[in-house]
Amino acid sequence: MVSRFPFPLEKGDKLRSYHQIKELAKSHSVHLISLSDSTVHPDHVKELENYCASVTIHQLSRAAILWNTFRALFGKKPLQVGYFFHYGVNKKIQKQLKELQPKHIISQLIRTTEYTKNYHSCPKTLDYMDALSKGIERRIEKARWYSKWLFQLEAKRLQQYERSVFDYYEYKTIISEQDRNYIFHPDRKHIQCVPNGIDSTFFDYQSQQIATFDLVFVGNMSYPPNIDAAKYICSVLLPELSQSKFLIAGASPHPSLQKIAQDSRQVELSGWVEDIKSAYCKGRIFIAPMMIGTGMQNKLLEAMALGIPCITTDLANNAIKAIHEESILVANTREELLSAIQELLNDPDKAQRIGKNGQAFVKENYTWEASTKALIDIVH
Repeated sequence: MVSRFPFPLEKGDKLRSYHQIKELAKSHSVHLISLSDSTVHPDHVKELENYCASVTIHQLSRAAILWNTFRALFGKKPLQVGYFFHYGVNKKIQKQLKELQPKHIISQLIRTTEYTKNYHSCPKTLDYMDALSKGIERRIEKARWYSKWLFQLEAKRLQQYERSVFDYYEYKTIISEQDRNYIFHPDRKHIQCVPNGIDSTFFDYQSQQIATFDLVFVGNMSYPPNIDAAKYICSVLLPELSQSKFLIAGASPHPSLQKIAQDSRQVELSGWVEDIKSAYCKGRIFIAPMMIGTGMQNKLLEAMALGIPCITTDLANNAIKAIHEESILVANTREELLSAIQELLNDPDKAQRIGKNGQAFVKENYTWEASTKALIDIVH
């Protein structure tokens, strides 16, 4: 049960569910029930039908989303739970569950739990994925004055809901130990860490191009933590790197980033790229100065898997646990980030070593086969 259809792979939750479905399908009959707030292309449905015994999409209308989110404002549940919950859809899902009689239910993100938490005819797993409450809390400081109250309200509600929904599920998973520590339930140690992995094609990829940008950042560019990181690079770091060029690649670029790219000679914004590996390989350095957000940054794992030297913050690296100065460079301040960039640009041997070690680190620790095995063990 997912809140967004798992294809195409332009968001972290889609990437996670898609690859977990692929691995589960090797030994199980998987039935996918997906909510969707946008129209799903038939080709994308076909992609999942390659692995699923059945695929059901419940379309959420814009009017219903607005109404249910508005109603949630006057209740106690988080707004994003209200956003995805629809009474009519719930009736259809309960009927479907009765017909399917599943042996196990995996419910991804707390956004789907109102549909599955009260089904007790089989064991259930809640994949928290991220500590959403902490992600919203980190956005409070940078929110505009008129929206701070809304972020504060949502962070508090999410924290309470993440705790209360815990007891409805026999099993719980999350992406990292760092995120597990932000679930405020007395038994949170029982939440099993199931990290993301990397598609094996990243390790085998041979780029046919020469890196034409000094820095590159890849991600869903409508996601606030990614927007924040990209704007930080443009406004704080690039002015000190007047000879450097910066590529931003990823789906749905925010208007503010489009404006920056139009006005700057140093910045290029590519938007959605069919083969995202080619976008990564256009940069000599992958930089991700993540200041807000939670979870595991797949963008870092992918860049490392391609052998590109990476620079990031403690906030992002704490989930990955790469070793500073061996397989990654970790920097948290403007001065540290600039120093790390100059170091890699001026020392090709070190850049190559960090890139090679990073690739080996990801290959050893982050594969979908290994990470999903923990989830398959839970199902068994």
